[in-house]
Amino acid sequence: MSNPIKDVPLAELAGVEKQAFRDAMAHLGSAVNIITTDGEAGRAGFTASAVCSVTDTPPTLLVCLNRSASVYPVFQQNQVLCVNTLADSHEALSNLFGGKTPMAQRFAAAQWVPMASGSPALTGALTSFDCRVSQVTQVGTHDVLFCEVIDILSNDSSHGLVYFDRRYHSLIRQLPQAR
Repeated sequence: MSNPIKDVPLAELAGVEKQAFRDAMAHLGSAVNIITTDGEAGRAGFTASAVCSVTDTPPTLLVCLNRSASVYPVFQQNQVLCVNTLADSHEALSNLFGGKTPMAQRFAAAQWVPMASGSPALTGALTSFDCRVSQVTQVGTHDVLFCEVIDILSNDSSHGLVYFDRRYHSLIRQLPQAR
């Protein structure tokens, strides 16, 4: 059986409009994260939902970063970062790191502890993944940062925060029932 798409030039297949793609992606719920770095190029952070696991051997995440973002040069030079997965109490902090607020004000709005890489971990985050960037791939307007996890901090006392349908939602953690 032949594949009808295989023989069609790529330019002819690119029929999805940008807004249609964005509208469809609004139905893909994802955890909300603040990505931070600190090093020679300085301290910076931004809000991201484009984060996922790649492999557990070695433990690796991917983070997507727009090359036109104001924080891009800092992350590019530092080559370390911390993925802070937000609790439901961090909605305002997510908005702060997702906007045009000066970097000093962003970091002043919460408590942070340095990880082994020097990157700031958010006190009270569900999980903080301390990483070094091991590989970078350019795709369209973004860099895909492959990040090897070198340390993890976890907090099991909070509920999660997800972004779905262009809004924040709290994920209530269900504790296992005693038998």
